[in-house]
Amino acid sequence: MTEIYWNRMTAEELRASADRGAIVLLPVASTEQHGPHLPTGVDDMLCSEICRRVAEVVRAKRDIVIAPSVWFGLADHHIAFGGTFTIRLETYHALLLDLCRSIQTAGFTRIVLVNGHGGNISGLAALSMEITLELGLPIATTTYFVEGDVSDILDKQSGVMHACEAETSMMLSVSSDLVRMERLSDAHGPEIDIVSSLIPSLKRSRPFDDVTKSGVAGDARSSSKEKGDRLLSAYSRAIAGRLIDGEPWADL
Repeated sequence: MTEIYWNRMTAEELRASADRGAIVLLPVASTEQHGPHLPTGVDDMLCSEICRRVAEVVRAKRDIVIAPSVWFGLADHHIAFGGTFTIRLETYHALLLDLCRSIQTAGFTRIVLVNGHGGNISGLAALSMEITLELGLPIATTTYFVEGDVSDILDKQSGVMHACEAETSMMLSVSSDLVRMERLSDAHGPEIDIVSSLIPSLKRSRPFDDVTKSGVAGDARSSSKEKGDRLLSAYSRAIAGRLIDGEPWADL
C-alpha cells in the first residue's frame, strides 16, 4: 500500500509524488486546555485523524501526502486555565511561511492547511493570502469542523464548540483511554458559535475564562463513541469530496 505520511517516506518517494501532482495536507492545530475531562492535545489528535481519513478517501483518485502536524497555534485566550502553548501571530506567520516554502521547494504545488483549532481561524484567513503572495503559490485552507452538516448527529449542539459533545465524542472514537469519564459530569458550559464570533461586529476580545469557568463550551455529557465515528466520517468525507473534485486548484 502506498505510504501517505511525509515522515515515513524517503526523499526519492516524495519527489516522485510531487512529480505526480500530489496534494500535501499540513495539519495545524493547538495544544491547550480542554476542560476537566480531555487532554490538552485534543485539537492535534483530531486534526491528524481527520487528515488520515481524508487521505484514505482521496488516495484512490490521486496522490496525497500528510505532512507532520503543527501542534501549537494561537491560543492566548486559554492561557488562564494552564496547560496551554501559544505563539504570537508574527511567529505563526514565519513558521507557516517556512513550512510551506519547504513543501514548495520539495516540488509540491498543492498545499492545504487543515486547521483543527478555532483560535487559528482568523489568523489563517489573513496569513494564507500573505503566504500565497510571498511564495507565488496558492495556499488553500480549511477548518475541518466547518465542513459538512453534522447537526443530525448531535443531541445538544449543531457543531463543534470546545471540549463539548462533539470533541468528546470524537476523542472517544480516536483515543477513549484519554477521556476522563469520571469528570464528564463537570464537562459543560455555555454555548458558543465559533464561526459567528469571528464575524466583524462591535465586540471585544475576551479570554476564555470570561466565557466559561469549566473550560468547556457546550455539553459533553451526552457524548458517545458512535457519534464520534459519525462526526469524523462526515467531516473527512466533506473535505475529501472537495479535493477529489479538483477544488481549489481546478484552474491550474
